[in-house]
Amino acid sequence: MTRVARSAEQDRAAGGLHRRAVLLDGGRFARASIALRLYRKTRRIRAYLRWSDAGQTNEKYVSDVAAATRAANLTLAWEKARTAGLVSDEPLPATSTASSVSVRAVMTANKGRDTKPELALRSILHGMGLRYRVGARPLPDLRRTADVVFTKTKVAVFVDGCYWHGCPEHHRPAKRREEFWHEKIEGNRKRDAETNAALSAKGWEVVRVWEHEDPEEAAERVREVVRSRLAT
Repeated sequence: MTRVARSAEQDRAAGGLHRRAVLLDGGRFARASIALRLYRKTRRIRAYLRWSDAGQTNEKYVSDVAAATRAANLTLAWEKARTAGLVSDEPLPATSTASSVSVRAVMTANKGRDTKPELALRSILHGMGLRYRVGARPLPDLRRTADVVFTKTKVAVFVDGCYWHGCPEHHRPAKRREEFWHEKIEGNRKRDAETNAALSAKGWEVVRVWEHEDPEEAAERVREVVRSRLAT
């Protein structure tokens, strides 16, 4: 797993990059990660919180975990670390006007391309031997830009942010300016549906990947679609 993919995995388990903070002296904080270790003699999996301070790596035992998957064990370990007070949300900068660190995280993550989920997906696809275009229009006369484009097989991949595209699992309605944000998100959903229909009408296959999805699983899904198009 690449460094980007590992970081994305930690973000998903913790509930966001901003939720991985270990508070340090002097108002500082370090971004932590969870390491899982299997002790073969006892068959126990132990979770450790790791962070760096002044160039020195620190580690603290969190708990034993026994879920069915690695993703579930990481999520459980982050929940236990938070409950124990070992981690918290990153503090808001003094100059920030955001109402909360969660709101600030959503806003600062809203960039047009090269987001962390996109980079993770592209890295894995490239490692699979697939070649593609980045940030391109599948149809020159249609003002829609896909994140990953396979021109030969006519496959367009969009990596959608959970908040901005209304993820059914993770989207939470805004508490401030509720009507404005509701219209904004619904407009994005409508635009996504129109894009899917327009590309499909021209013979393209659209693959939409939510930012919360495991990049390895998403990449495998994309590869299968590309392969099936090559076979036809």
